[in-house]
Amino acid sequence: MGKEIICQISIVFAFPSPAMRQLIALLFLSLLGSSLSAAEKPDIVFIIADDLGWADVAFHGGNAPTPNLDKLRSGAVELTQHYVAPVCSPTRTGLMTGRCWSRFGVTTPQNERALRWDTVTLPRALKTVGYDTCLTGKWHLGSLPEQGPNHFGFDHSYGSLAGGVSPWNHRYKQGPFSVTWQRDEKLIEENGHVTDLIASEAVHWIESRGDAPFFLYAPFTAVHLPIKEPEEWVARVPAGITGDVARHYAASIMHLDDAVGRILAALEKKGRRENTIVVFTSDNGGSTAENNDLKYPDDNCPDGKIPGNNTPLRGEKATVYEGGTRVATLLSWPAKLKPGMFQGVAQITDWMPTLCSLAGATPKQDLKWDGINLWPQLSGAEPVKPRAIYTTGPNFNASAVRDGDWKLIVTRKGSAKKDKAPAAETTELYNIATDPNETTDLSTKDPAKVTELRARMAELAKADRDAVADD
Repeated sequence: MGKEIICQISIVFAFPSPAMRQLIALLFLSLLGSSLSAAEKPDIVFIIADDLGWADVAFHGGNAPTPNLDKLRSGAVELTQHYVAPVCSPTRTGLMTGRCWSRFGVTTPQNERALRWDTVTLPRALKTVGYDTCLTGKWHLGSLPEQGPNHFGFDHSYGSLAGGVSPWNHRYKQGPFSVTWQRDEKLIEENGHVTDLIASEAVHWIESRGDAPFFLYAPFTAVHLPIKEPEEWVARVPAGITGDVARHYAASIMHLDDAVGRILAALEKKGRRENTIVVFTSDNGGSTAENNDLKYPDDNCPDGKIPGNNTPLRGEKATVYEGGTRVATLLSWPAKLKPGMFQGVAQITDWMPTLCSLAGATPKQDLKWDGINLWPQLSGAEPVKPRAIYTTGPNFNASAVRDGDWKLIVTRKGSAKKDKAPAAETTELYNIATDPNETTDLSTKDPAKVTELRARMAELAKADRDAVADD
């Protein structure tokens, strides 16, 4: 019955009326949820790297070997146009809610609580249909213990409540949130490298699972600064990579790759790999910031610029150019999905609607998702469809809309706060189909397209800040 309903759902999305399409889809999702037994529901493992550049992985030409990710890619669908936010907390907001981060007023890395207490998050939705849920790694959606993952749908959590941490002392930036390492929202001290700790917790949690389906969210801190890798990993770096920071950075990528391999091996050992959806992505593009950032408590990390590699894409972390928001992304589900390339446009906000659909988790109310259920397109039940996605940069200093092949970027100089006069703006227009690296600005050559996309952006921006966290 489950396969028949999935086919019916894919047909529904061709229905001309959006309201009717949503109504019928929810009906079929309800039937799907009730028809799936625990054994039929897929397990879900969602892995996010931190600041991993487009070309930091070997399968995009990176100079550090990533054999486990290469192997994963060989049996996966690669999403070649998968977009995230330009920085970390916004991307995590989009994943947890299926909505653009700007709806919550979240545009920068932040320690303040990002979500309203009653927000229906992805783990909360999955729990309604019997899923066990776990986060091991970086939360960064509220850095106080009482704002942690367990308050938003996770049965178990471990790692950093705040952002990226120093690799050995596990400290966040100096200040009230520096001590941040926790287990189930109780601050703890641990020994070991951060990548090993996150991976070991994930493996242990997988090994401890019973018959219930599970959702494991593993947001690693690698390759976020500051980096300092174990000597055993630095020694494995190819000799052609020179320079202290560059070698530690390559070692960090290789170490992350090994951690992914450990998680996949644990799924195999548990006998759950075949029916496990595995997603691998990054929270934003690569960075070129100073590695030994003095805002972090000293962990004796090497000095020098991070060599994040977004080649051939333009831009980097914190920008709305492709290099800041388009990231390497893999989707694997051996039981259901054939390997290949998905050329359609996807966004981090799509994962909640997609995974909820596959798990049979039907929202009881309209969650105002910006994302869509990608499964009909990913599975080949429907053709790839053009769509519009909306992106905001840090402090709303830049916004972008990608609509079909076209992308408009609006950059604001000065303040751009709600209810205040608009800041001075500049516009750029690119045809991503013919110019994916954003080398030729067409805004002066096609003012009509600029006008069209500005109107589209204004329409998409109307819901910004409509769900800002309450006090």
